[in-house]
Amino acid sequence: QVQLVESGGGLAQTGGSLRLSCAASGSILGFGAMGWYRQAPGQQRELVASILSRYITNYADSVKGRFTIFRDVTKNTVYLDMNRLKPEDTAVYYCYADQTVRYWGQGTQVTVSS
Repeated sequence: QVQLVESGGGLAQTGGSLRLSCAASGSILGFGAMGWYRQAPGQQRELVASILSRYITNYADSVKGRFTIFRDVTKNTVYLDMNRLKPEDTAVYYCYADQTVRYWGQGTQVTVSS
């Protein structure tokens, strides 16, 4: 069973930065896409960012230019650098990894104060 452990969430001020981590129990080279969804209260879950390989990444329009997704295969970890944070970024962020099925992390809360 694949385990995804998320960390790095917390409280930030508008304009601040956070780094989310998603550590897998095995080699992330065994996955297809990895990335994060987020869900704010009363809102639909949305795809924030995904990574297929070293240079193939995708971002939601709302975070493009502010967030960066990258991976460290030696640590079996995918990271999401979140910069110039806005209150609209407040949500629970869920890491995912695709194999034959989609696996999910436990979620981590990101709160950005206005």
